[in-house]
Formats: sequence, structure tokens, C-alpha cells
Amino acid sequence: MRQVVQSVSGGPVRVVEVPRPTIGPTEVLVQTLASVISSGTERAVTGLAQSNLLAKAKARPDLVRQVVRKARADGPFETLRAVRSRLGSDMPLGYSAAGIAIEVGEAVAAIAPGQLVATGGAGKANHAEFQAVPGLLCVPLPDGVSAEDGAFATIASVALHALRLAGIGPGDRVVIIGLGLIGQLAVRLAQASGCEVAGIDVSAHAVDCAAKAGALGLEEAGADTTDRVLRWSRGRGADAVLLAASGHSSAVIQRTPALCRDRATVVLVGDLGLELERTPFYEKELSLRFARSYGPGRYDTSYEDWAVDYPPGHVRWTEGRNLEAVLDLLADQRLRVSDLVTHRFELGQAADAYELLESRSEPYVAVQLTYPAAPTPDEPIRFNPTPHRSSDLAVGVIGAGGFASSVLVPALKEAGFERLVSVASASGLSARRLAEAAGFEVAVTGADAVIEDPYVDVVVIATPHDSHARLAAQALRAGKHVFCEKPLALTIDELDDVEDAWRRSAGVLFVGFNRRWSEPVARVKSHLASGAGELVITYRVNAGTLPPDHWYNDRRQGGRLVGEVCHFIDTCSAIVGKPVSSVTASGSTDEALLSGGLVVSLTYLDGSVAAITYSAGGSAKTPKEYVEVLGRSHSATIKDFAETTLDGTRVGGRGRDKGHLAQARAFHRACLDGDGREVAASFISSSRITLLAADSYRSRIPHAEAASEPDAR
Repeated sequence: MRQVVQSVSGGPVRVVEVPRPTIGPTEVLVQTLASVISSGTERAVTGLAQSNLLAKAKARPDLVRQVVRKARADGPFETLRAVRSRLGSDMPLGYSAAGIAIEVGEAVAAIAPGQLVATGGAGKANHAEFQAVPGLLCVPLPDGVSAEDGAFATIASVALHALRLAGIGPGDRVVIIGLGLIGQLAVRLAQASGCEVAGIDVSAHAVDCAAKAGALGLEEAGADTTDRVLRWSRGRGADAVLLAASGHSSAVIQRTPALCRDRATVVLVGDLGLELERTPFYEKELSLRFARSYGPGRYDTSYEDWAVDYPPGHVRWTEGRNLEAVLDLLADQRLRVSDLVTHRFELGQAADAYELLESRSEPYVAVQLTYPAAPTPDEPIRFNPTPHRSSDLAVGVIGAGGFASSVLVPALKEAGFERLVSVASASGLSARRLAEAAGFEVAVTGADAVIEDPYVDVVVIATPHDSHARLAAQALRAGKHVFCEKPLALTIDELDDVEDAWRRSAGVLFVGFNRRWSEPVARVKSHLASGAGELVITYRVNAGTLPPDHWYNDRRQGGRLVGEVCHFIDTCSAIVGKPVSSVTASGSTDEALLSGGLVVSLTYLDGSVAAITYSAGGSAKTPKEYVEVLGRSHSATIKDFAETTLDGTRVGGRGRDKGHLAQARAFHRACLDGDGREVAASFISSSRITLLAADSYRSRIPHAEAASEPDAR
């Protein structure tokens, strides 16, 4: 299919061929019929992408801080590689569209295949022939509403949400500053609510458009414009002012109090400078509110991704219900949008549409993209076809996120996996990016296309955690070698299924427990091999805080214990070299999977013990990982996998090595030799111990069973 994208590193907007997206249980696959460019938002996005690195840093200081934290934790080389990967990526554009529902996830109740629907959601409802849209942001079009009109619903919801924040009602006087597309829609929605509306802009064309809709249209002229608004409002001033303009200057918001009545409400919709003078706002006791996109639910993972709706008795107007309200107004003809369309471009001409926005060579209000009735066939996107050689180990990758792109695939290539056949991702766009950058032959739609490809010998799984076990078992049963990123499974039942598939398969199974392959761990194991007796390991992890919307905070993905602490459990077991006999876990909260502070205690059959202390509350200046091993008349420490000391003497270089390349090489050898049963058994054991630790945390009961490693035969 075709999709409109903007490279993060700059350059023009492009239309590229990508595999179709795939949907989850809470999503809907929609064939797009029409979409509307949000001129202000999307022009800002493309403008930032096309700016230099300094301008990007000034605009997104939060991302700069993330880079600094990553450099401290992972070192400059790995950070540079990740930044380059990010800069080489493409952003999908668009968030307001309409089309035909083609597939409906099993958890979506209100949509049926074949229905015309309006779609919303930045990053989901794109300018693309097909969209994977959250079920709560996919609303059936009422009878009589065309796809062309329905495509305005999400953008109009931005204006509607701002009006709701203003608390306006029939008879209120509302001033809207900035008469771009959202401003024009706000004019019409306020009128539909029974308000008297004045619109202000510096563009005569924009003012004329608002006036034709019945508003008092005013070209900005400073004091003269203020006098007109005061006369229009019978000398009282506006009951509410919506700021739908954009720009770095604070002049717009500084002149706003003069337009307001006492105790009026000002709602900021656009991206404006915010250098305020207190006195004018204080003297009128104005309320200043910020409109966040198109309503409650926006940026809430539980709402948008998990389809957990808010009860209407508690939150009457969510973003999804705002979409419904806009569509109802369109159906009742109380809102008109078709006359706002000044330009239409076929999808393949999207670059011309964005050039119009950038150059402003002629006046525009709404710019709409149209789509063919018969979309591009869903076929593999071919890049680098190479002749198949029987000696090659042909690789297929499922999942094309940042880790797969910047760490995993480069390590596999350097380890000897020279033939990269196919790659798939849920969005399709990231699969294309990785295929181009790494030299894959094709980008395909969905995991099944990779697993069922007869030319693929090795399946690499780098998807969200909740799909690992299912895909690993499926690939093993298909006779493939499997490299699965950690964790291997999220439940004991899932792990049992993977183990059963592994036992019945001739395929090699590796899990991304890379630290056991690192040079520091190899040095420590070699140093301790000369002695006898038990070991005492203290593994301290300064994990750092995470933003609330980070996927580690998603219970469906296993949380921090199952999703990350599994690494450290496996590393301790690799150092000891003996099976675990008991495991206990406890933490600072009642929530095992999401706890930011926990301790896991391991006892081994030879009497060795290990304590893993994991905290999200430490200083960012403190190293992330510190391992201390005592016993057998020796001592050893590993600091962030960059510094190793043996009996007090520092050894090796300062380079950071977490074992990714060494593990990829070991996996390559195992696939060639067919000799990976023993190491796979240890991976399964570490996975089982991790799940038992999570159960111990929840139950407050130690698991004292002898967790011997599964039979490698």
C-alpha cells in the first residue's frame, strides 16, 4: 500500500510503498477513502523534521535529556547508533480520515466489516491506503454523511474539545483568534451551539471565509479590532476566547485580556509563545485553559490501546464521543465542512499538497487527499533480491522497532547471517525502513508471512512481549531456528507450550539473554573456575524512572520484573553454572509486575546464593548495573559491563560489552551445527525461574522446588 511519510532527518514529504498494517484485538483495519491534512499541526511536524539538529534539540529538550541518560547508561557508541537509527526513520503523517472497515478485532463491539467509518489518532489514522485504528477512535458514519465530510471528524473534534473547555452555551459571545482550519471549524461549531462568534486573523482570505459562515470577521488591527469586539459584545467583552493561532511570538496571548469580559475563559488550542503579563489576567480574573488534542482519552494507553472506555456518567465527552458528536452535527446539517475544501490532491500527489502548505503560494483552508477505489495490492515490497544459496542461513525478522534496528539486526549481520530475506512489523512502515537500511529482500505483512516463507530458515522475534511465546512456538513447529528477544513467555502455560514446541522441533532456540555472553561475564567465570565452593552474588540495578506511558508499565507486557529482571536472573545463573533450587521475590508495592523496587533471592543446588536488588529510584548519575561476586577465594566486580575487576585488579578495556555480538555468533554456530539443546534448556530454566519469582512476589511464598534445567535431549 502507499503511505505519506516525513523523514525525521529532513527532506521532502514522500509517498512510499509499505506492507499493510496488521491489527490487534482492539483495533480496526480501515481502507481509506478520504483524509484531511491538519495544516497547522502537520506543517509544524514537517518543519521540525526539516530543521537542523540544534533546532530539533531546542524544540524537544525532553528528547535531549533521554539521549544524555542513555549515554550514561549504555555508553556513547550505542547511544550514537540508536540516535542515527532514529534520525533515519520515517514519521507517518495524518490523523483525521474516513474509509471502509475491512477487518475488526475481536474486542471491538460497535464496528462491523463493510461499514463506513471516521477514524482518528496520530500515528494510527494516517494518510495511507490502509490504517490500523483503535476501536474507540473508529466511529460509524451516519446515513447521509460522505467519507469526504466524515474525514473532518477528528480535526473538528479538536475544536469541539476546546469549546467544551470554554464552557460556552447559547447566547455566549465567543472570539476565535486564528482562522486556519481548526479556527474555521471552531467558528461553525460555536454557531451550532447557539453562540455569537467573532473571528480574527491577519489573512483577508481566512477572515472572508469565517464571515461567509456567518461570523463577524475581523482582520487584526490592534486597538481598532479590540474596539470592534467590545462594541459587538455590548461593551462587556467576550465570554470566551479560543486561541487557534500558532507561532513563537507571545503577542497574541498578551493582547487577549483586552478582548475579554471579567472572569472570561481563554482556551489555548494553537502552539503559541507564552510570555504572560500577570496584571491583565489578574485584574479580570481570567481562566486560562489548555486544550489537549481532541478530548479525554488522548494519550491514555488504557483508552486508546486497550479499549477501556470511560463511563459516560463520569466522562461524558471522550475523544471517541466527540467524534460521534461531530458526525451527528454533519448528519443533521448543523455543521458544514465541504465548502472549506480549497484543494484536493490524489494520494500520489501528496508531496505537492505539503509543498502548498509550506510555500503558501495561494490561499487555502482545508486540503484533502483522495484515494483510489481499488487500493494497491497487498504484496511483498521488494528491495534487494539475491540468489538463494543452500549454504546460506536465510533470516526473517518479526518486529522492526528501535532495538531490532539499531542493535539486534546489526549484530546478526556481523555474526555471519548474511542473507536477510523478510521483515514484518505491525505498522508496515517500520518494516520498510529496516528492510531498506539493513538490506532485506522483502518487507511483508504480518508475522505469518515470515514464518511461512519457505526460504526463511531463521526467525527472529523482536515484537512486544505478549506475542513472544506464541510466535516462538509457531516458528519452532514450522521447523525454523528461533531467536526470541526476552522474555520468552509471560506465563507458565506459555512457557510450557514453547518448551513442548522446542522438544518436538529440530530447530535451535535462543533467547535474548545477551549479558551471559558478554566479555566481562566470561572473564569472571574464567577467573572463578580455578576454585571450588559456593558463590555469593550481589547484582544491583539502578533502573531509573520511566514515563507513565512507557510500555514497561503495561501489565500485558510483563512489567519490569518479567520483562527486564529476567536478564539479571539469567546472568547470575550463568555465572554460578548450577541449577536454581529456590527463588523468593519481594518488593516495595503490592503490584509485582509494575514494582519499581524489588529484591529477588536465588539459591543454587551447590549452595551458591544471589541477590538481585532492582530500584527505579536511584540517581541518574549512578551506574545502572553493578555485579559483585565473592567466593572460591576470589572476588570480582562488573560495573555497567564496561569495567571489570578481578581480586582488586582492573582488567580489560573500557569498552562497554553487553554480549549482543557474542550471542549472535553463538547462535550462528548453533544453527550451522544443530548443537544448541543445552543452552536452550538453560534459557528455558531462566525463564521459568523468572515466572516463579513473579509468583513468589504475588503470593509472598518462596518457591523451594528444585528447578533443575530441562532435559536438553
